Amino acid sequence: MSKIFYMTTEIIPFADTSSLAPFSTKVPLMLQGKGHDIRTIIPKYGYVSERKYILREVIRLRDIPFEYDGNEMVLSAKSAFIPKTRVQVYFLEDSNWFKPLTNLVYKSKNGRVLSDNDERYAIFGKATLATLPHLFWKPDIFLCNGWQSSFVPALYKEIYQKDNFYSKIKTVLMVHDIDEEYNTFNQVAFEKAGLKLPSALKNGTVNAYEAAAEHADMIIALESPSNNLTDKLLSLPAINAVKKKVQTIKVPEGEDVDYQPVADNLDKILEKLN
Repeated sequence: MSKIFYMTTEIIPFADTSSLAPFSTKVPLMLQGKGHDIRTIIPKYGYVSERKYILREVIRLRDIPFEYDGNEMVLSAKSAFIPKTRVQVYFLEDSNWFKPLTNLVYKSKNGRVLSDNDERYAIFGKATLATLPHLFWKPDIFLCNGWQSSFVPALYKEIYQKDNFYSKIKTVLMVHDIDEEYNTFNQVAFEKAGLKLPSALKNGTVNAYEAAAEHADMIIALESPSNNLTDKLLSLPAINAVKKKVQTIKVPEGEDVDYQPVADNLDKILEKLN
């Protein structure tokens, strides 16, 4: 069985704006049921009640330093569980980037997509990686959900993998949907994160999944009956160039989705990395 660090920005009841939320609530629990040591991490949004959800302060997670935009940045994290489970959740705290967000998460109150989402989730990715030595725990797999976690494969391969503590970790990018409204990133976010500019960059912007493709060990298309996601991904040149990395998992549609077959298939696919 594997140690899995599950990176997401939505878990019910802490954040629920898309199908990512029920997926990230149920699938980690099912993977835990298969014997995996799985831990999840999510930003700490300001509207999430620490008292209601029993968020606990962990002394060793009080100050987590990392470099961003040429300066040292320090975040903290608290710990809790997905309600009614034993799936641990770490909440990354930052008063500038995460705390002010509304329950729309990626948008302002007027419904406009936040223009600095790419920088926000570059910070989320870098802070997530920086937590590991403070956890005294090392995963076998980074399970990165969506465009929000798409910086992680590059951050790991270009920066963190060089450190012996971080060696031999696999990165898996799970794609839930393709929405250019969200997944078009500016080169500034890569520069501030200390990353090389992606080869797929054009006119100062890049598709988040194409930027991750060259670094991720595996890309999983979570394809529903009404969304031919695999073909859409392979239509992107940088992903088509590494199409051997692409796997497809069929996800049912509906209000009350049974994620057990999804978790079963994900478990089998992840075995290929070990």
